Amino acid sequence: MGTRLRPLTYRIPKPLVPVMGKPLMMHVIDSIPKEVDEVIIPVSYKKQVMEEYLAKNPPKRKVTLVDEPEPLGTGGAIKNVENRIDGQFLVINGDSVSSLDIAKFIAFHRHKKAFATISLWPVEDPTPYGVVDLSEDGRIRRFQEKPKREEAFSNLINAGVYALEHDILDFIGKGFVSMEREVFPRILDRGMYGMCFDGHWIDCGRREDLLRAHWTLMGEQLQKIDKSSVHEGAEIRRPVVLEGNSVVAGASIGPYAYISASAVVGLRSRIERSVVLENARIGTRCTIVNSIIDAGVTVPDGAHVESKIISNAKHEQG
Repeated sequence: MGTRLRPLTYRIPKPLVPVMGKPLMMHVIDSIPKEVDEVIIPVSYKKQVMEEYLAKNPPKRKVTLVDEPEPLGTGGAIKNVENRIDGQFLVINGDSVSSLDIAKFIAFHRHKKAFATISLWPVEDPTPYGVVDLSEDGRIRRFQEKPKREEAFSNLINAGVYALEHDILDFIGKGFVSMEREVFPRILDRGMYGMCFDGHWIDCGRREDLLRAHWTLMGEQLQKIDKSSVHEGAEIRRPVVLEGNSVVAGASIGPYAYISASAVVGLRSRIERSVVLENARIGTRCTIVNSIIDAGVTVPDGAHVESKIISNAKHEQG
């Protein structure tokens, strides 16, 4: 439902929320190696919007949307598409941006002859997460859910990508099932491994994380200005992206600003650490900081927007 990204997710489901102009789910799909022959996406919210997007932007691989009328958890979602799985398979959270090399991850799983392999990410504070205890050869010995800091036996958390053998389906019951809490602890003795990776991993469930995903992918020096953008008299500070037909003449843009296609920023307005989506209109003398302005929104002259998501979308009942 993407509740923490509302009102943005009243308009589009979370997998279609854009990062650097590309929906979250396409960041995931594009990262999957060619040997994966089908991508199955269980959807319970705004399935029609997802279907329309895929029809207009067909991926280079087979993508199947499957109804999940009631939330089933990670395990239940897998069990729900059991008849479509005929061998080794991956499970990937559709709302994170990461630098995990999935081809390398699959090779690690096969090299270890693992029953299940999960991606691991180091964090400074493991208390909000489930952490794992890893042996020197990468085998997982035990799990610990949301430990106190002084009791945590590691700082490695589950980063939401799993490589699994087909037989794991026998360990998943019907209905709502959590892989992390109900299935993984039961299969430790079958050979469960964890692979750490470097770079970045961002769960994009909140506004501040969605913004951080943009800034991480931009880096510190990016200046991408489309030749069709209008930016005379603008004060532009890196990192910054101005997409096609955007207009920012006479405005202050950046550092850390992503201005989408056909967006307009008025004179003497300032956009910093913010994302402005397509066809939005920012009035004159506005200040937009740490915020997301949704597609098609008009921000009136002189407005100050800080740490918000501004959208015209309304919650639809039913």
